[in-house]
Amino acid sequence: MNGNDRAITGIASLAHGAVHTYEMTVPLFVVVWLVEFDAIPLGVASVDVTTASVGVVVTLGYGLFGLGALPGGILVDRVGSRRLISACLLGMGLSYVLLGLAPNMLVVAAALVLWGLSASVYHPAGLSLISKGVEERGTGLAYHGIAGNLGIGLGPLAAAVMLLFVEWRTVALALGAPAVLAAVYAARADFDETAAVTESAATDGGDSKASSGVDDLDEFLTESRRLLVGGFALVFVVVMCSGLYYRGVLTFLPELLRSLPGFEPVPVDTLLPESIRSTLGVESGSGQTLKPQDYFYSGLLLVGVVGQYTGGKLTDRIPVEYGLAGSFGVLAILAVLFVPVSRAGIGPLVVLGALLGAFLFVVQPMYQATVAEYTPSGTRGLSYGFTYLGVFGVGALGGTVAGAILAVANATALFLTLAGIAAVGSVVGLVLARRAD
Repeated sequence: MNGNDRAITGIASLAHGAVHTYEMTVPLFVVVWLVEFDAIPLGVASVDVTTASVGVVVTLGYGLFGLGALPGGILVDRVGSRRLISACLLGMGLSYVLLGLAPNMLVVAAALVLWGLSASVYHPAGLSLISKGVEERGTGLAYHGIAGNLGIGLGPLAAAVMLLFVEWRTVALALGAPAVLAAVYAARADFDETAAVTESAATDGGDSKASSGVDDLDEFLTESRRLLVGGFALVFVVVMCSGLYYRGVLTFLPELLRSLPGFEPVPVDTLLPESIRSTLGVESGSGQTLKPQDYFYSGLLLVGVVGQYTGGKLTDRIPVEYGLAGSFGVLAILAVLFVPVSRAGIGPLVVLGALLGAFLFVVQPMYQATVAEYTPSGTRGLSYGFTYLGVFGVGALGGTVAGAILAVANATALFLTLAGIAAVGSVVGLVLARRAD
């Protein structure tokens, strides 16, 4: 990679890691909210706190994370990626400060809404930046994906460790500050946003606007129709399946694991020597416990680093359509096996969890590269806006669906539903492959 490639990949990777650190810490807080809060105050009435109601609250933030991607993509094509990435980082930091000050679930919902709006612009901005500025696109996407997974895994891991010693509000406040510093760095970074766009590449994907994005509603509708009547329409189905599966699996995973054999809370004072307990201020019989499900969850997400890197490298070596079909097929099988394997003991579950963590993220660089192949560079921001509308907007419904299924049925019903979603993604991947052939 040349110097410009490295600079762009560096800033995009930093922001990507921050976005997913904040995103994936929320499920750890969900376990606490289900215990700490009894109701959601709504003025003259209130709603009981259950998996279903908390699923709706979380969906508000996660949904806006996706819904805001479309207007964010339009803005990227007009004003460039740098400003939006800086604004994204600043807004996310402030949202976690608000979360740390939340006295009830209503303010928690407001903080998640602010986070969703702020984070929503990142993926169209960051991926448009890589697709137009990085010459070694596949490698750039691989490193970008690795950084995202480090945030996805290490962020919740750091939060889980802090939750051993301080309450969740303090953890939220501590996580808010780094994003502000990252926003300053993003505003000052020096790179060429369009270094990889050549005159011939400016019109890849068909006859369309070459470099300036859309100027008004008529052009937005024209370019949107152009995208959604071609092969990109099938890509859009694939990314919706990815988002629904991803959110459906992860939103309540720590809560599901909590009730399994081998995930019983472990008293911290039984794990530490007396000298270390004294240094950390942990008293014998203090009641502080280590929650194994938090660390299983973080480990599963960290394994996604392997998946991201592998998926990114494969995009430069195999037809991405076949890669998508195969990866979704594996995800369908893993969903069918999850409940039976979880009953077989923690060892088999660790193996299945590692595979799930890898394949959850193999598909991401593949569909990101597929979007670039099926769309013109001049409206790449708009294209990625639609993409993350599907991944995180429509995909956010996975949290609501998961919460509702768990409220009225059980984990078996949830994972069979997720297997069906993955099967749809696999079939559409095969259809794309046939069209490409």
